Amino acid sequence: MELIIGPRTYSTWSLRGWMVMKRTGADFVTIDARYETAAQKAALSEVSPSGFVPVLRVGGELIWDTLAIAEWAAESYPEARLWPADPTTRALARSVTAEIHSGFSALRTFCSTGPDRPMVGDARSETPSDPALDRDLARVVSLFRQMRDRFGGEGPWLFGDWSIADAFYTPVAARVRHFQIDLADHGDDGTASTYVERLLAQPDFRLWETQAQP
Repeated sequence: MELIIGPRTYSTWSLRGWMVMKRTGADFVTIDARYETAAQKAALSEVSPSGFVPVLRVGGELIWDTLAIAEWAAESYPEARLWPADPTTRALARSVTAEIHSGFSALRTFCSTGPDRPMVGDARSETPSDPALDRDLARVVSLFRQMRDRFGGEGPWLFGDWSIADAFYTPVAARVRHFQIDLADHGDDGTASTYVERLLAQPDFRLWETQAQP
């Protein structure tokens, strides 16, 4: 089993897929791909149906898109408990995961990651300012506060136990750190920032950071 990923310094979707697969305990090989040049993009398109990363190769099949990989992992490794067991909680976890998967366009635009804006390491960028970004950050803070207020008694993660939702919001935490965003400016009472610090300290993310190459 092979997981094709982009550069660890800034490929946010690769990080999400890798964290989910790491959590399964499955034996898989990580293959690094780059896509800065036309030649690199052409080579990636030969192994990725969409031309993007990550891609999971299982036997003779390719599974692309991070959410599809996460769902496959949850179904294939139920013992990893990648989604909450309670149906209502699981639906909420899927809702917030789908929201970051398809939304928060201003956060992606104004806090984008790349070779000069890594999500790992000590480099920091100036905090951007835009009304659309402010709305996205207020929504992030509200989401974190709501879920932690509701499920905080069941464990330290967004829904108590670690889940796919936590993997999907880890790059958001990395963006908050890199762009030096003060979540208190967006309605945080300390709940969201505490959760962000927890995501950044999660052992698999720390391992990802140590393995990142410029």
